[in-house]
Amino acid sequence: MKVELINDILNRLMTGDLTEYYVKNEDFMEFRQVLAKRNDFKHFRGIGQRGGDVLYQYLENPRS
Repeated sequence: MKVELINDILNRLMTGDLTEYYVKNEDFMEFRQVLAKRNDFKHFRGIGQRGGDVLYQYLENPRS
């Protein structure tokens, strides 16, 4: 998964164009590395799924 695509997905989650995005286990580490560098990192919630996949959502209020 390319950095540009990951940033596009994260921006679309932030603006509300996407309500959630499903990340497969094999793409998780790349996705997480890009996500962790963002200033709005705490606004993203990852919900673990069976098999190591993660469902990401954007929250209006940051996690604590």
